[in-house]
Order: sequence, then C-alpha cells, then structure tokens
Amino acid sequence: MDGKRKIGDHYEGVAARYLISRGVRILARNVYNRGGEIDLIGQDSTTLVFFEVRYRRAGSLVGAAESITWRKQQRLILAARYYLHRHQLSDTHSRIDVIAIGPGSLKKYRVQWLKNALQAG
Repeated sequence: MDGKRKIGDHYEGVAARYLISRGVRILARNVYNRGGEIDLIGQDSTTLVFFEVRYRRAGSLVGAAESITWRKQQRLILAARYYLHRHQLSDTHSRIDVIAIGPGSLKKYRVQWLKNALQAG
C-alpha cells in the first residue's frame, strides 16, 4: 500500500469514528464503481449518506473542504447516482456530505461535518 493510500485510510477511519460517535451507522468504506470512489456510505437516521473525506495538513494553501474541485464534485455526484441506481435505491432519501479534517488546536484533529455539501443538478 502506498503512502497516500495509507494516509487516506487513516483519515477515513478518523471520520468513521467521528460519525459513529454522532449516531451514524457506517455501511461501507471505499466503494468503487463506474462513477468513481465513495469514501464512506452511512445511514444517518432515515437518510443514506455518501461521505467524501478530505484531509489537509497545517500550512496547506486551501482547507480540506475547499480542496474539492468542481470536477471532483461531479465525480462524487455521478458515483452516488450510480450507487443508488445499481442497488435499486432511487427512491431512497440520500445526500452527499463532506467530512473535512485538519490539525486541531485543542485536540489532535479538527473535524467539520458539512451536511448536504453537494447538490446534484
């Protein structure tokens, strides 16, 4: 496993633990399909949620949430749509959230949960 993938796996784990502590049930990790990769898929109450996990270290020019380009947004939307279609969940209430992780001042990490961060359309 390369260094970038190890780092990604680590912060996806941080995000999963954060979400679990807030009542989200994690259903899948690192789901690959024609649309692209979905980092985490979870159930938040009655909503199916696709999570994009972003990490930026101290000194980065842009924050974790701001690092999601328009092209990446389109790939995430496509991947979520494809997942819903493939699993016959088109009528399921769903959304795409971003978990932005950066260095913290009081804790090791600063985690931001941006609900409904991306809109299809």
